[in-house]
Amino acid sequence: MENNRIFTQEEIYMARCIELARKGKCEASPNPMVGAVIVCDGKIIGEGYHRICGDAHAEVNAINSIKDKSKLKQSTIYVSLEPCSHYGKTPPCADLIIEKGIPKVVIGCIDPFAKVAGRGIKKLQDAGIEVTVGVLEQECSNLNKRFITFHSKKRPYIILKWAESSDGFLDVKRTGGHPIALSTPMTNMLVHKRRAEVDAIIVGTRTALLDNPTLSVRNWYGKDPLRVVIDRTLKIPENFHLLDDKIKTWIVTEKEHINSNNTCYKKLPFTDDLLPELLAELHRNNIQSIMVEGGSVLLQSFIDKNLWDEAFIEKSAIILNDGIKAPHINGKRHFIDFHFCVPILHYYNGNNVPAL
Repeated sequence: MENNRIFTQEEIYMARCIELARKGKCEASPNPMVGAVIVCDGKIIGEGYHRICGDAHAEVNAINSIKDKSKLKQSTIYVSLEPCSHYGKTPPCADLIIEKGIPKVVIGCIDPFAKVAGRGIKKLQDAGIEVTVGVLEQECSNLNKRFITFHSKKRPYIILKWAESSDGFLDVKRTGGHPIALSTPMTNMLVHKRRAEVDAIIVGTRTALLDNPTLSVRNWYGKDPLRVVIDRTLKIPENFHLLDDKIKTWIVTEKEHINSNNTCYKKLPFTDDLLPELLAELHRNNIQSIMVEGGSVLLQSFIDKNLWDEAFIEKSAIILNDGIKAPHINGKRHFIDFHFCVPILHYYNGNNVPAL
């Protein structure tokens, strides 16, 4: 948000909704992150956010946090995303707002989900409730950029991630042995935090063979994302971590293979449309966000096809002089974040640049 202007009271309450919504970042998916604040006589009397997919929505938690429910009839509820109007795992929040007699609703942005998409607003208005839409709209939309991308573009939100040397290499050229450690223990922890915030991680065959990664969340709190490995001819040995069947894993291949408990072999045609086909399959399985961790060829393939939304590039102080060249992103707006004194280039593709 802008730091050089005075915010209205409505914007301040909506900013609190956004702050609350972020608490659900690791567990709300594939539902959106939503925060709600209830105000009566200029004071916040109730707050809530959507904690975990399948549980109560933000509006329900905010209403339930109030002891004296009679105050709801003189209150305004602020919510970062349009209240739902359909029956899913929980009843419609718009119906609850109507039932409780809340006379005014202030909404950050419209829900793009086809079963809502303005229907919640209409239901509230038809019940005689005053509805205001678009308070901190860009900030509320950016909060759920993954959810919005998933529903509007019919694919997961795609994050690219890699660490490179100061002279632009990912690694030395090798056929085995250990990779060059370009990340620090602290930035490695940050990677695990980002893993906990996405639904799936994707790597290619070469990365799997050289690094034998687990692709788990070991250095942060959270659930392990789906592991997706592109292995055209099933080269990965059965004793490697990615085939340990401990975490849900997709092996994308052109070969037939029997699935096991947590490991699913996805047979796809290895044509120029492989990545769009894979993204479509992930979308069909409700995978809302993915992080592509390597290697260079796979990352560059996503970039060349313009199939990415954000990129985090850790710049190491190490100089390699030669090796595996890092991918190249050309002409996209970026920012430099510093995490633990390490510069990380943060790129946004297209219209996903947040408000500053």
